[in-house]
Amino acid sequence: MSILSVVICIALLVLLTARWNVNPFLAFLITAITGGILLGIPLNKIPDSIEKGMGGILGSLAAIICLGAMFGKLIADSGAAQKITSVLINFCGEKYITWALMLAGLFVGIPLFYNVGFVLLVPLVFSVAYQTKLPAVYLGIPLLAALSVTHGFLPPHPAPTALVPQFKADMGLTLIYGFIVGLPAMMIAGPIFSRFLKHVHSEPLATFTPELIAVDALPSASKSFFIALLPVIMLSAASLLAPLFASNALLKPYVDFFGNPLIVMLIALMVASYSLGTACGKPLVNIMQSYTQALKDISIILLIIAGAGALKQIFVDSGVSDDIAASLKNIPANPLLLGWLIALIIRVSLGSATVAGLTAAGIMAPLVLSSPTINPNLMVLAIGAGSLMCSHVNDSGFWMYKEYFNLTLKQTFASWSVMETIVGSLGLMGVLLLDTVV
Repeated sequence: MSILSVVICIALLVLLTARWNVNPFLAFLITAITGGILLGIPLNKIPDSIEKGMGGILGSLAAIICLGAMFGKLIADSGAAQKITSVLINFCGEKYITWALMLAGLFVGIPLFYNVGFVLLVPLVFSVAYQTKLPAVYLGIPLLAALSVTHGFLPPHPAPTALVPQFKADMGLTLIYGFIVGLPAMMIAGPIFSRFLKHVHSEPLATFTPELIAVDALPSASKSFFIALLPVIMLSAASLLAPLFASNALLKPYVDFFGNPLIVMLIALMVASYSLGTACGKPLVNIMQSYTQALKDISIILLIIAGAGALKQIFVDSGVSDDIAASLKNIPANPLLLGWLIALIIRVSLGSATVAGLTAAGIMAPLVLSSPTINPNLMVLAIGAGSLMCSHVNDSGFWMYKEYFNLTLKQTFASWSVMETIVGSLGLMGVLLLDTVV
């Protein structure tokens, strides 16, 4: 009955949003309440679950997304994104721009949490689209494919980092294997797959569609790249310094504080506001008005993410993820394939790649630890690949992509969902092939 209830909830959410054009936030709330009733959560506890889910997901994302929107707005309005775009195009050529964007997603995605990398780099994609007249989806998918690979396969991202100690794997080997498996996956799901998406028309959010600025009025290339990459530089430095100062009680709090994504984005925004704003003669009041507009445009995305968190929490509090996983645990299959499959089922049911990975790891850990024939590093990657599969309407990333790129549900399924599934499928193939030689 629990699995059937999840199917009913997903079907209801699809009908509300795609068939009856209900606002996604309202659709999530209606579906979450329906799911709570079907799954047997006491009526007086359903509002608590919804509030917990909304607060839990927004607590870690709201400020980062808002600061990222302001940061992206300034990068666009100041001409820094235009300058970066022109340098990239001149260096790589328009013919290879999708490969350049994929590499940008890879290097930026390694130290950044997925949502931070998304809000940081999507404005660059839009700037490239408006200057080259190439479709935004065609340009965006390669970058987002790279971000997905880093999110699912590579430490220090939350899920793979948490899985390594559960399986007693080696962080360094997992990272190396992750690159071996992830690079082909992002190449095929990114630049190669995106060639089939040139016909997808989209009108991205107006807040990220800057007017072209005269070449002589643009900031310098060095300033543009430095400011745009400042959050990446700070987070990368924090990631490198953290192990060095892990046992230093005096310096570790400073590294942790200045390496926190929220603090990083705030500092980056302050530096950008000066160097690309007031130092260039822009009145502070105008900069703040621009930030206010960015927040208005981002509000619907925050509400949709909150709705996705509410539905996820209903599933978690009802215990349905444990029921689904338990029903699959005793299936006779390759353990790596089984770990991937369990993560896939939970991912489809709950939407969160991180939750899917951690839940699947809890189920597979006893089997991995008791069997010397199972490579724990590859199990981390197999579960990571499964956790990326089949992103759909209960995934906050699905809605972020849809709303940022201003796409229909059909277009989102045909581009985003297929890209994520390609990454997850090729990830599994890479893991199984690697298992034969290591």
